[in-house]
Amino acid sequence: MNVEQISIFLENKSGRLAEVTGALSEAGINIRALSLADTADFGILRLIVNDTEKARQVLRDNGFTVEKTRVVAIEVPDKPGGLAKILDTIKDEGINVEYMYAFVQKSGQNAIVIFRFDEIEKAITILQKAGARTLEGEDLYAL
Repeated sequence: MNVEQISIFLENKSGRLAEVTGALSEAGINIRALSLADTADFGILRLIVNDTEKARQVLRDNGFTVEKTRVVAIEVPDKPGGLAKILDTIKDEGINVEYMYAFVQKSGQNAIVIFRFDEIEKAITILQKAGARTLEGEDLYAL
């Protein structure tokens, strides 16, 4: 399972997020999912986009620091306990969640949760054995 995410390091000042989204828009790149975390001085914008390599190049050309990271996308039932079951499965195997974010396309269906694990391959194997559906990048980028 291969999903690529880009992380953009932003100064924590007005307009920087708009600059990122504007550059991506002008390049015809569609944002499929995002997460923004901040500290006093900077933020980390994590994006799943429909064209990772083009997005990286566009953002670098616009002066942003951009890194590519491998993450895991999992379908989780959009109901009470859906996420708890997934987290219990990996907890029992001693796998750490470094960070995660999620989105729902339509309420009552499956949510998509993006995970960064400390042991990605082990997590994928365990989750698949437990019946969780992991998504390929192409599936996620096409949503």
